[in-house]
Amino acid sequence: MGFSYKDAGVDIEKGDRFASFIGNIKSKAVSSSIGGFAGGLPVDLNRYKKPLLFSCTDGVGTKLMVAMRLKKYDTVGIDLVAMSVNDLIVCGIEPISFLDYIACGHLNETVLKEVIKGIVDGCEQAECVLTGGETAEMPDLYKADDFDLAGFCVGIGDEEKILPFKNKMKAGDVLLGLPSTGVHSNGLSLARKALAACDDAVWEQLLTPTKIYVKEMKTLLATGAVLGAAHITGGGLEGNTVRALPAGLKPQFTWDWPVPEIFERIQKEGGIETEEMRKVFNMGLGIVLVVSAEEASVVLKKAADSGIDLLKVGELVNG
Repeated sequence: MGFSYKDAGVDIEKGDRFASFIGNIKSKAVSSSIGGFAGGLPVDLNRYKKPLLFSCTDGVGTKLMVAMRLKKYDTVGIDLVAMSVNDLIVCGIEPISFLDYIACGHLNETVLKEVIKGIVDGCEQAECVLTGGETAEMPDLYKADDFDLAGFCVGIGDEEKILPFKNKMKAGDVLLGLPSTGVHSNGLSLARKALAACDDAVWEQLLTPTKIYVKEMKTLLATGAVLGAAHITGGGLEGNTVRALPAGLKPQFTWDWPVPEIFERIQKEGGIETEEMRKVFNMGLGIVLVVSAEEASVVLKKAADSGIDLLKVGELVNG
């Protein structure tokens, strides 16, 4: 007999079982269209004067290598969702639909079911729906236990509320920060090298999932006082904040907020300069908001009344 697809390393039946597993997850964050050729969901356009669709994509980088070392896969799916939905919400866009792409050398159902559970968890936190995805088994491209993740998200917003409002920003505007849960999903190539000799207890801190800020941001955006926002990913605080600012203004941070211990450990173990740390990592802030000095107290009060941890972390200056 000639070769079969299974002989070549691709198990169609196993892939079908995995798709069925996803489609049978009982959650409002999982679409009933899972398993079809495409997925969708209803959108109430009456909520918007001039609706705009935004889309974005991202992955989790070498954080997967941390998960593989620790053999713990139930949180990287949360990271995958977080990286995209956080990018949307800082634009004033509410995420509505999420899709995942999983590429692997061998479809390990035990591992990938844990990944999917994390993705569903992330979608629940972000108040969006997993409407589909793709799992590609490619044994000649990936080693047997290797896999990679990519996420894709679509969101909707009203044109007049899309951030940033660069024309309203000026020197003296206040920078407010939402704390991070740790490293999130950026800078892991440097972090892993710095912590190479450390035990698994330290590496577990690297696996803390990226915080999903959608609910908090919806609350703060409802004040109408937020002029701009930045999701702090690779490139650090300054590198990401300037993306939301007009030419002629730059952020000036106080650098006096509480920083998770993991950053101190990375810097010490790797002998990394402070400037390099600030260039690569979020250093304790996952999102930075720009508000006018006159409105800062309104946003801070709304945060306090809503149980949201929000810190004053700097201001805009000319430059």
